[in-house]
Amino acid sequence: MRTQVGIIGAGPAGLLLSRLLALQGIDSVVLENRSREYVEARIRARILEQHTADTLTAAGVGDRLQRQGLEHSGIHLQYPGTRHTLDFPSLCGRTVWVYGQTEVTKDLIATQLDGGPPLLFCVFDVHLEDVDTDAPRIQFTDAAGTPQVLECDVVAGADGFHGVSRPVVQEAGERVWERTYPYAWLGILADAAPATDELIYAWHPEGFALYSMRSPPVSRLYLQVDPSERIEDWPDERIWDALDTRMALESWSVNRGPVTEKSILPMRSFVSAPMRRGRLFLAGDAAHIVPPTGAKGLNLAVADVTLLAQALVRLLREKETDLVDSYSDRALARVWRCTHFSWFMTSMLHRSGDDFDAELQLSQLRRVCSSETAARELAENYTGLPLDL
Repeated sequence: MRTQVGIIGAGPAGLLLSRLLALQGIDSVVLENRSREYVEARIRARILEQHTADTLTAAGVGDRLQRQGLEHSGIHLQYPGTRHTLDFPSLCGRTVWVYGQTEVTKDLIATQLDGGPPLLFCVFDVHLEDVDTDAPRIQFTDAAGTPQVLECDVVAGADGFHGVSRPVVQEAGERVWERTYPYAWLGILADAAPATDELIYAWHPEGFALYSMRSPPVSRLYLQVDPSERIEDWPDERIWDALDTRMALESWSVNRGPVTEKSILPMRSFVSAPMRRGRLFLAGDAAHIVPPTGAKGLNLAVADVTLLAQALVRLLREKETDLVDSYSDRALARVWRCTHFSWFMTSMLHRSGDDFDAELQLSQLRRVCSSETAARELAENYTGLPLDL
């Protein structure tokens, strides 16, 4: 097999990269070790920055997003007795969309399989060869059990933290930064209409809570818990009672309904650099992970592949190396900005158990709620900064 760009991973990063390249006449093949059903069922991020929504629409995969997605013009910040609305359009001229990563993946797969570049599911034994040359190769076994070799000009590793691509970069001297947060999120999906027009980020002495939505009849809610907690110890009634307590506000209440899904999500940050080795380029979770508080994971992946697509088109069509040579530094500048914002939101809203920290958090929340400058800084970061910082 022969292609210009071999892409490992059929998540949003790998699929969108293939789509962006195809629109510029660049061939690719996408390899995925899971089944289509598994990939389309993975529950991940739900908030799309303005840039992400615009990129998907421009790439021809935004029709369902425009029809079924929920455009949001702000968020509510809450602490006991106070709920303050940040109006994004007035602060920074942008909005965000609530549209699940699962749905983005379905849209991209449907487009890919409808006359797009090859997309191979259930491959295994994937190995990279000769990435330091101009002719890298991907060895793999296809779903039928037949060994294959994919010859490429470039390989894009969009296969996540546990994929095969990152270790190959790491062998060449990759540097890693990590932080494990002492918090986790207990998340539920409930058949209950949202009781709020915008997402609510709530600070409370007993811990953080988040009220979000999946669709008009379905709510997505989260509670801060200790990472050692077991989901079995949280029956539905206990979860709803905790949400009522942490989001309590006069003349308002949480809408309850049947819980259809619940899980506990640990929180950590991870960044590796560089995001390149020879003709192998990393994108998305293969290079960085952020806690969900800042809603940056999927959006960072889209920013990565937008930059990478531009760089690869210039390399493969114009034979110029300037954009591929600067790709890692340009992508990492945004990664670190978003990592900082995710840390800021996480640190401001999650209770550590220390009363001194609690007063600092309340001071910061009051500042954001009373200062247009502080509110604009949060809004600009939340809705997405320019692609090149």
